Amino acid sequence: MSESTLPEVRLSPWPAPPAEAGNDVSRLDYTSDWDGQPDWGVLIPGKPRCDWAVVLHGHGSGGDQLLTRPDIRDQWLPALRSAGLGILSVNLRGNAWMSPAAVNDLHGLIGWLKQTHPAGKLFLCGGSMGGTSALIYAVQHPEQWSGVMALCPAADLPSYWHWAREREAQIPVLGEIATAIEMSYGATPERSPQLYARHSAWTQRHRLNMPLSLVHGTADLIIPYEPTRQLADALSGSADVYYEEMPDGNHDSPIPAFSRSLEWLLSKQ
Repeated sequence: MSESTLPEVRLSPWPAPPAEAGNDVSRLDYTSDWDGQPDWGVLIPGKPRCDWAVVLHGHGSGGDQLLTRPDIRDQWLPALRSAGLGILSVNLRGNAWMSPAAVNDLHGLIGWLKQTHPAGKLFLCGGSMGGTSALIYAVQHPEQWSGVMALCPAADLPSYWHWAREREAQIPVLGEIATAIEMSYGATPERSPQLYARHSAWTQRHRLNMPLSLVHGTADLIIPYEPTRQLADALSGSADVYYEEMPDGNHDSPIPAFSRSLEWLLSKQ
């Protein structure tokens, strides 16, 4: 991965933000130094010199998921705002599953955030693809984070790709996800095993040295819970880990756990 440079960011007012977000909401536009691709996100400042949460969206959503998806907007936004956190919610190439290009772009945006909004601690959070991406980025740059939250994540990207391909006939969205992963990474896990290993939270788990919150439902048909449990068990002796398993919980069941996971992360500071 090449070192990203600070992007040139353009901010403009977000039209008619939801009440949960407050009035000071901006659209953030930038151009990636990786390949010149334009991209965007949402910026919601907190208190002066506050801590910040970087929020990653799920597959099929965009950088405004925090504002536009009702269950996430109604449960995550109030938790973040009441904690006094600034919020950066980023699009990161859509369904990129934290590919090398997405890692590069987020690294540049974090540098920009630190330079323009002097911050205290940084927290990384997301669910589904967003939770997967949070784990992947955290093992790439563990030094940046005071805490990481991953709801219903794929703890090992290459094995998840195989799992999805094996079930795509029964659950078509799994085929869409597997295709999005290999397109973003430019290859399948068989063709680029080292690349996928670098982007596997399980393979790189020794780098997850920050407080880590993991939540997964046992009846999740989109991302299996067993690798998340395995990751939590493996880290329990070397890192501060909160693991919540929801019996019979589906893929969306961890959404309400966001507030208590955030409270746990903040209590570790």
